[in-house]
Amino acid sequence: MIGTSIGVGTPQPASLGRRSSRVVHDRRDRHGRWFVLPFLVVLTLFMFVPLGYAIYTSLFTTKLIGGTSYSGLSNYAQVLSSSEFWSGVRRVLLFAVIQVPVTIGLAAFFAAIFDLGVAKFGRFFRVVFFVPFAVPAVVAALMWSFLLLPEFGAYTHVANAVGFQGTNFFSSKLILPTLIVIVVWEWTGYNMTILYTALKGIPREVVEAAVIDGASFAKVILRVKLPMVRSAVVMLFFLNLIGALQLFTEPSILSSFQPQAISFSFTPTLFVYNTSIGSGEYNLGAAAAVVLGLVIGAISVGSLVWRHRRGEFA
Repeated sequence: MIGTSIGVGTPQPASLGRRSSRVVHDRRDRHGRWFVLPFLVVLTLFMFVPLGYAIYTSLFTTKLIGGTSYSGLSNYAQVLSSSEFWSGVRRVLLFAVIQVPVTIGLAAFFAAIFDLGVAKFGRFFRVVFFVPFAVPAVVAALMWSFLLLPEFGAYTHVANAVGFQGTNFFSSKLILPTLIVIVVWEWTGYNMTILYTALKGIPREVVEAAVIDGASFAKVILRVKLPMVRSAVVMLFFLNLIGALQLFTEPSILSSFQPQAISFSFTPTLFVYNTSIGSGEYNLGAAAAVVLGLVIGAISVGSLVWRHRRGEFA
């Protein structure tokens, strides 16, 4: 009888353990929520609120006579039927088709060289390669603009000296390759740093085994190391693609030197800026920004789904 009363009234060790673990779990969740709260506040104020306001603004039309009135999806219909907007989208896609593989290819090459210790003074050169990424895009675009100036630019003189007389890097035919060169210079160091960090995580025994088996330097890089950091390469591919769709600073700076080469809608972001700020059509610009955001969002979600199906993360 005494044993029965003790069994009923006294908590058992198992129930005590579950209760204490629940208390610890709840306390940890509460601390975690407080930890991420500042980030959520900043994300809401600077991401979701402007996005919501852009969507709201895009549903109205402001006229000089008549004021602001609700127009529904008419701004979106105008953007979707705009040949200027989609010509900018096609141009940045062409830009990305060239710039992204070149940037990642160069970054992978130099990251592999530095990882294998082939290059002397590797730490110094890693810093040198990363410096362009630390230079603000505006400063980089201005610097390259002066280097490529027709008649007076340093690289223009070099082109003339080797037989390419009258080269104009800002002409309509060369402006896109010029932008590709500038962006590759800016972003190769960043991509190299990411890939170098990923390569350093590969066990050295794997490389040593490949060398013992007679693998050449190229095979060690292409068939051993790079396949093991494929997830990092895929991530950088999508990040660079999204960055290409957001191309704005470099063409806007170059347009000051050669306005006829950079059109009103040279890139989608320039179309949004010139429509909103240049033409004062804020509602139409907001609709174009939302459409561009949906395109970039679709690419981002698609990349996450694709990587998840390949088992890159749980």
